[in-house]
Amino acid sequence: QVQLVESGGGLVQAGGSLRLSCAASGRAFSGYAMGWFRQAPGKEREFVAAISRSGLSTYDTNSTKGRFTISRDNVKNTVRLQMNSVKPEDTAVYYCAASWNTNWPPVKYDYWGQGTQVTVSS
Repeated sequence: QVQLVESGGGLVQAGGSLRLSCAASGRAFSGYAMGWFRQAPGKEREFVAAISRSGLSTYDTNSTKGRFTISRDNVKNTVRLQMNSVKPEDTAVYYCAASWNTNWPPVKYDYWGQGTQVTVSS
């Protein structure tokens, strides 16, 4: 089992940058693929990016491609989401998640953090 705690959210102006972090505790962090999701008010939760166990493979979406970068540190048990050139439509609660699933990219996530709010002002 793994516990996930996100941090780094806040208020940022459009065009600015923000870096989210997710600290993992528990067993075998390097055994999990990790992902970031977001949920805007009144909308369903959507996938943002994923990173493989080794960190060598990443997967993201067209809406954030070229702007957001996912990375991980298996020594420090953290996964990060670097958000650049943010837009008002990036406003959401951002969640990190861990997947034991062997598919790539993962189709199911087993553990979730409680989320961190990101608000982008225009």
